[in-house]
Amino acid sequence: KEAPKGSGKNLSSEVKACDSSFSYSPEATAAFATAMTLIMLFTIFGNILVIIAVLTCRFLRGPQNLFLVSLAAADILVATLIIPFSLANELMGYWYFESFWCEIYLALDVLFCTSSIIHLCAISLDRYLSISRPVQYATQRTPRKIKGAILVVWLISAVISFPPLVSMNKTQLDKDGVPQCKLNEHIGYILYSSIGSFFAPCLIMILVYVRIYQIAKKHTRCPPGEPRKDYAGGVPPGRELQNGENQGGVDPQKVGSTQGGQGGARTTRTVQAPAPTSRQLGDIMPTGQPPVWGGPFIVREKRLTFVLAVVIGVFVVCWFPFFFSYSLQAICPETCKLPEPLFKFFFWIGYCNSALNPLIYTIFNRDFRKAFKKILCKKYKDCSF
Repeated sequence: KEAPKGSGKNLSSEVKACDSSFSYSPEATAAFATAMTLIMLFTIFGNILVIIAVLTCRFLRGPQNLFLVSLAAADILVATLIIPFSLANELMGYWYFESFWCEIYLALDVLFCTSSIIHLCAISLDRYLSISRPVQYATQRTPRKIKGAILVVWLISAVISFPPLVSMNKTQLDKDGVPQCKLNEHIGYILYSSIGSFFAPCLIMILVYVRIYQIAKKHTRCPPGEPRKDYAGGVPPGRELQNGENQGGVDPQKVGSTQGGQGGARTTRTVQAPAPTSRQLGDIMPTGQPPVWGGPFIVREKRLTFVLAVVIGVFVVCWFPFFFSYSLQAICPETCKLPEPLFKFFFWIGYCNSALNPLIYTIFNRDFRKAFKKILCKKYKDCSF
């Protein structure tokens, strides 16, 4: 007798699932369940630390770091609402839960993955604007505008993700009458979701980072015989517009007038860059003070761009195999189909990405290390709580 659609709790279905679909040995089941549970817990713990650090540490309170808070929230939702049900579905070999939750679960799965990569796309654009228009963008980048950008990120993700609630295949029974919960297998939706959720944002990020590289190269190199122009507006920090050298004042944008000698009045305007702060140059997301293209600023921006490039690169490495094989199977389902264990491996590697961002921040960023130590050890005083 076939199990009713979506019940997931019919005893005969459970027996059939154990007989036909449960392909893991007890040892493999225990190992896999333990590993994924640890990854889930670490994802939740690490991303909660990121959120607390950004919201409480004065070095990390720049409005642009709200992107990292939203990205961490998406990873927490993956760990709490997606991975547990995927794990149960994988180990049990059938969909145990109700049919309506299958639809919501699949839509949320695509939503959170899509939001993660579109967050990274937005962060890339933020990096580009902060490097291409450092002074103007630093004054325009307010918390309100960043929150608006985050809202747009989630809306775009929802537009890509929620059509399955209307068009997806419901929970189906396999040949043994066991309920299964699968992604929409229509070729149109597969290509639509793959391009919108992964390939298009990836292309945008690649183009943006190519442009960032070109700008960085332009500001760090110059033709032979010409002085370097690592500053905004073509005026070296601390150098007078007419003649004479500034003696090292620190007031930002100070403009002074001096009287000339016997030839009458001579006005000398001096424009000075903001003095470098005591923050170390590996900081992530400058806190919003208007920057100039001085040496320390270039070092800090290049370091930040590298850290975010690592985050984006790791995301692409984790998710590209799944989306590529997922799309390939839609285009040529008979000849391009991967072995099921390999496809599942790609699927779970993508989920593991949610746990990696806190590690990347810890390895590459001094401020996050200090904030995490403050939260965990209660003995660092760099953050105000």
